[in-house]
Amino acid sequence: MPALVLLGAQWGDEGKGKATDLLGGSVDYVVRYQGGNNAGHTVVVGDQKYALHLLPSGILSPGCTPVIGNGVVVDPSVLLSELSGLNERGVDTSKLLISGNAHIITPYNVTVDKVTERFLGKRKIGTTGRGIGPTYADKINRVGIRVQDLYDESILTQKVEAALDVKNQMLTKLYNRRAIAVGQVVEELLDYADKLAPYVADTVLVLNQALEQDKVVLFEGGQGTLLDIDHGTYPFVTSSNPTAGGACTGAGVGPTKISRVIGILKAYTTRVGAGPFPTELFDEDGEALRRIGGERGVTTGRDRRCGWFDAVIARYATRVNGLTDFFLTKLDVLTGWEQIPVCVAYEIDGRRVEELPYSQTDFHHAKPVYEMLPGWNEDISKAKSFSDLPKNAQAYVKALEEMSGAPISAIGVGPGRTETIEINSFL
Repeated sequence: MPALVLLGAQWGDEGKGKATDLLGGSVDYVVRYQGGNNAGHTVVVGDQKYALHLLPSGILSPGCTPVIGNGVVVDPSVLLSELSGLNERGVDTSKLLISGNAHIITPYNVTVDKVTERFLGKRKIGTTGRGIGPTYADKINRVGIRVQDLYDESILTQKVEAALDVKNQMLTKLYNRRAIAVGQVVEELLDYADKLAPYVADTVLVLNQALEQDKVVLFEGGQGTLLDIDHGTYPFVTSSNPTAGGACTGAGVGPTKISRVIGILKAYTTRVGAGPFPTELFDEDGEALRRIGGERGVTTGRDRRCGWFDAVIARYATRVNGLTDFFLTKLDVLTGWEQIPVCVAYEIDGRRVEELPYSQTDFHHAKPVYEMLPGWNEDISKAKSFSDLPKNAQAYVKALEEMSGAPISAIGVGPGRTETIEINSFL
């Protein structure tokens, strides 16, 4: 039962799409198990660049079945637009499967997300305004709309009415907005039913049967470990569980079926949105990382905050996810620095702390303790093996591996599909 989980080991945007796409040709199923269209992946195939927001990266690999699991929240308009865009570029999307238990992002979820964030003002979380958080809130409050509800108009209407009973009160009395009509929402959602019908399936059954048949299944998380609703930098997090445990609940497979957990690490650190970030840079180095690394959100278009590599976070990700391997991405971006700082610990109120503090207050006040590693000037984008890398680049990778607590089994040396050094096979 070769089931692999692949997830972000920082705050997201680590290059999961590249890693998933690299494995996609060797796996039978690629499964998104959480998140929504607030998580974007950029995948470069030859001279073609694909920006995926909701679809699993495996959709670009012929012979691979892409799956949107029950833990994902789906905006039908975004999904259909993304499918249409890929079809126009000659990508076959017919094998996509969508869980009937996945929740739908409704128009009122998007409205609530936007007005709530504006209302918070300087206390805002930094959401993408795409309705993801309110949709997960509806799910937990048991007033959510699932994909399967699109095929029973009576049930759909009852559920929309129940959801809007409270939301319209909030919109009109608290936010001074116009009430949303039940009929309008139902009509819009029903319009998606026939268009989504070819893809809807019992994905829990499909995936478990595939594993019983020794098919290779790759579970792909959106966002990253430090954005996990339970284990991230709360409240500046997403509304689901991108950590490894989320793969089990978000896809409907048992933990005993997971054979490997791969964490994606960027050779430096970035994050989008508000929240603490100990190694964040506000100088020329930070701007250089942003420019050279092309650090702009695939989905949001926002500039990413940039900083040096944080080994404390990497160790935390190893522990929380039970990581068996790392995929280190964007090593090429660091070419040209004479010395490269790496955060090995924090200083908090005069104390040296080597593990992530559980207290939000302590983490907010954490100052990075750096170790300086020698840099390199050689172009590494053509490197095909670890020995092809400059000695200082090799030493940098080995140092990060030792600090992070799991072996680095692959290294990204450029954005292209083939610009990867594979040290140990993931399969």
